[in-house]
Amino acid sequence: MEALVRSTAGAPPLHTAKLSRLAVSNRIFAAVYASAVLALLYHRLETLAHLLHSSTTTTISSILISISLLIADLILAFMWATLQSFRMRPVYRTEYPDNLKKVVKESDFPAMDVFICTADPYKEPPMGVVNTALSVMAYDYPAEKVSVYVSDDGGSALTLFAFVEAAKFAAHWLPFCRKNNVVDRSPEVFFAANDCLSSETEKIKVSNFYTI
Repeated sequence: MEALVRSTAGAPPLHTAKLSRLAVSNRIFAAVYASAVLALLYHRLETLAHLLHSSTTTTISSILISISLLIADLILAFMWATLQSFRMRPVYRTEYPDNLKKVVKESDFPAMDVFICTADPYKEPPMGVVNTALSVMAYDYPAEKVSVYVSDDGGSALTLFAFVEAAKFAAHWLPFCRKNNVVDRSPEVFFAANDCLSSETEKIKVSNFYTI
């Protein structure tokens, strides 16, 4: 059954949630697996209790080995149990961002602070960091409500230069995204996915940012 999620009564849905067909099989598997885990833990405890009561033939090494195996099984069982919450009710969601303005006034949108961190310009190429910042700045969201902060722990001059050039490119890129309702707002992704470029797109691609 597909559930419609509405923010207010009678308002258009912001997203839909559909229960996955795997939910039932996941729960059956979890029940069988849990039974096997409990049986294994019971066996470990029973073995340890037998070793503790058989003092004549028990060595310290065998007791330590049994305790180590019990601890390892408990850790693995705990790790498995904490993952089951994601599998008990898997759902597929479909978002309807176009309905947001029908439910909430644009002036009531919450303000967002986005932090982008980088440290090493060789392990984290400045071009990738710049593309991330530009894609966030081009969000289909009120510009006055979005603040983007870039933290360069490495203090790289190369990263600084890349962002100086990106600021020039943003003057072309951001209006282009809003005018054409671009979905892939990362310049790198957009130009890689669009082989047939219009004259306007080609002009932006060869602008100062992509000539560095």
